[in-house]
Amino acid sequence: MVKRRDVLALGLGTLFARALTPAFAQARYPDRPIRLVIPFPPGGVYDAVGRPYAERMKTTLGTVIVENQGGAGGSLGAAAVARAQPDGYSLLLGGVGPMVINPIAASRTPYDPIKDFEPISILVVTAFSIAVHPSLPVQTLVELVEYAKANPGKLSYGTAGVGSGNHLTGELLKSLTGVNIVHVPYRGAGLAITDLVGGQIPVLMANVTGQVLELHRSGKLRMLAVSSSARLIAAPEIPSAAEAGLPGLISRNFIGVLAPARTPAPIVAQISQATQIAMADPELQQIFIASGMEPSPDTNPAQARRFLAEEIARWAPIIKSIGLKLD
Repeated sequence: MVKRRDVLALGLGTLFARALTPAFAQARYPDRPIRLVIPFPPGGVYDAVGRPYAERMKTTLGTVIVENQGGAGGSLGAAAVARAQPDGYSLLLGGVGPMVINPIAASRTPYDPIKDFEPISILVVTAFSIAVHPSLPVQTLVELVEYAKANPGKLSYGTAGVGSGNHLTGELLKSLTGVNIVHVPYRGAGLAITDLVGGQIPVLMANVTGQVLELHRSGKLRMLAVSSSARLIAAPEIPSAAEAGLPGLISRNFIGVLAPARTPAPIVAQISQATQIAMADPELQQIFIASGMEPSPDTNPAQARRFLAEEIARWAPIIKSIGLKLD
């Protein structure tokens, strides 16, 4: 016969085991591949950051599978991660488009960038480039503005999509100069770059990447300026927009890693530590620098959250002043 004290002991033991299960699960993390969602199609700056980052994370976290989910200026991929289980197995490579511009400029966004995510690290900060097809008879940013004013509505500029950082850069250029240049959104930067090189569009707003720099140096496109406050270490021959005559044209993208809200703190800390180890790799830093990016190897979750909040506060008045609407 089973005694009452044995039943009680069994019950308490079961409760105790259940209470410890999350801790044991976190201690074993990760025990399967981690999914890193890039919310844009392949070929753009997010791939240039996400894929080498994921490769180096394998040494500390095991397999990290990159999954491109493009659409809606990055919002579809971001929403997918926001809805995912907060267990550390779904991460987002987020940036200014899905995490800042879309939530401000759209009347409805299927996630809140602050409440629905746990920021883990800012990996890099990048600038945008203002580039043209070599056949366009302009050599400087001022000449592009003058040409656009002389040919209102006849020029178009391609971007990675409505609500992307390069879209906002183009709209900021239009607002500062009063030019009439038609926006042509693409489902990712790679497609826009291909069409510029092919002559389908005359102007491009794109993140500065190794691909864009190489196309510039090979003469397949012409970079007129970058949207940073100073010249890039990787491309000192290209002036900043301020040097090129438009001091107000300063915009930057950031690319960072975020997890769904309510991801356990020990898992967030583990991903953060693994990220810092990966980002300390001099070879990885050089890859990013050569692509015109500024690595941020020491960012922790608290700093990443503060950075995101500051970017939202910085861009909100600009987006409202130019009347950007994504609906």
